[in-house]
Amino acid sequence: MQKQTKRKISSLSILSMAGVNPYEEKQNEKYMNDAQLIHFTRILKAWHNQLENEIKRTTSNMQSKATNFPDPIDRAAQEEEFNLVLRHRARERKLIKKIESTLHKIKEKKFGFCESCDIKIGIRRLEARPTTNLCIDCKTLAEIRKNK
Repeated sequence: MQKQTKRKISSLSILSMAGVNPYEEKQNEKYMNDAQLIHFTRILKAWHNQLENEIKRTTSNMQSKATNFPDPIDRAAQEEEFNLVLRHRARERKLIKKIESTLHKIKEKKFGFCESCDIKIGIRRLEARPTTNLCIDCKTLAEIRKNK
């Protein structure tokens, strides 16, 4: 179980963690209707809760593992391990803020549309990365600009 928490979470495990199946679009269904918004709210809240639990568990683990080693090398190794864990948790805190921002967009009915060109991002892309705010084309262009 512990190895699973260290691996990057795939979109399928995000869905299964939330206890939902991939959304089945119905013919002539309005994009980002109430059923779709509920679907993504469940995914985001489950993801948020999972990250919060990991942060709490890390704090408790670090407190229980903290030892004042007499050997400076052992002490340095423990500090380095703690620093790596804390950097990982800092990234997760940023992700939690992004999840909270996305949940706010859902409440405002502004979820699912590209912030750059205002087209539909798409159900499958949102299931793969529920916090995304750009369509695939705008994201590709942003990455090309970034790498220049």
